[in-house]
Amino acid sequence: MSFESGSVGFRAFYMPRALPEDAVERFARHAVPPINTLSSGEIAGWVTGRHLLDRLITADNAHYGGYLRLTLMKAERKIPESLLRAECQIEELAVLQAEGLAYLPRAKRSEIKKTVRERLLPEMPPSLTGIPTVYDANNDRLYAGAMSDKQVDALVLSYRDTTGISPVPMTAITAAMKLKHFDATLMQPTSYSPEMEDPLAGSSVGQDFLTWLWFYSEARGGMLSTEIGRYGIMIEGPLTFMLEGDGAHVTVLRKGAPEVSTEAKTCLLGGKKLLKARLTIGAENESWTTALDAEDFIFRGFKMPKFADVDAISRYQQRVLSLNRFISVFESFYEKFLSERIDKGTWPVVQKEIHKWVAGRESKR
Repeated sequence: MSFESGSVGFRAFYMPRALPEDAVERFARHAVPPINTLSSGEIAGWVTGRHLLDRLITADNAHYGGYLRLTLMKAERKIPESLLRAECQIEELAVLQAEGLAYLPRAKRSEIKKTVRERLLPEMPPSLTGIPTVYDANNDRLYAGAMSDKQVDALVLSYRDTTGISPVPMTAITAAMKLKHFDATLMQPTSYSPEMEDPLAGSSVGQDFLTWLWFYSEARGGMLSTEIGRYGIMIEGPLTFMLEGDGAHVTVLRKGAPEVSTEAKTCLLGGKKLLKARLTIGAENESWTTALDAEDFIFRGFKMPKFADVDAISRYQQRVLSLNRFISVFESFYEKFLSERIDKGTWPVVQKEIHKWVAGRESKR
């Protein structure tokens, strides 16, 4: 998914420093090889944000609306599993009939599969995938459609090889260091349930934060004053709860209004915390909705406010600016949580509030 239109899935990255002045030339040197050089393996490299075959990278087409817009593209040939299986069965039946055998040894079947794969692979059309990226030099941030660990690793490695700079994925741990200069890995487990002792609670800072957001939205009204205005937050289902230990580790509540269900209260009382949830952050004139993965701060199905009907470049600028505002507000909520969580005098008081909120929650079937 690109950042030009519609809902997007993305992760934010901190940039340790600005890109070098010759960044565009470096990306051009690391452009993906021509598609006709693809054989049986895969090729990867950079293209512009216009389309996945636009490998001629220049200062004019790499920048769009004032932002560096590039895509990490990968091309490979794949054989559909059903086709491979059918072709192998044809060959296996032919061998059985020719040699008068009742069955084929495993080694022979593996040999046939290898031969069929080598025959079919060059005939397969290239499969193209891309990880869209937007670099915002003003905020030292990179946004990328890298949703899996494999994609993140590939992106960071390619960015480092190309520019000499390794983007740092924004997670609960890295954001705590960035915002509060605090090593969140040192946090001890804290229980949100009045029925569970702290040492038995999970130690995920991301889950602590997302569950705190839920408490903050319901028990405190969800409003927060930030540097760019006053915003509110709301948590909705589907809800995914998690607690390492005995019994069911993960509970997913989807239908109806899971946030006010008896099952949600049971999860909280049992010590489970939110792993994933849908959240809305908004003010009078704008709002954003997304599904958040609390472990790695992955934003899925991210929906931006509607903008005036303008030209494509202006719309792109508005979307990136809106994305920046969202991340700034999201970080403000996270910084508020961290301020309470790492203060040894404040947190015990907040924890009691959370226990009261959990125990007193209304729930419906």
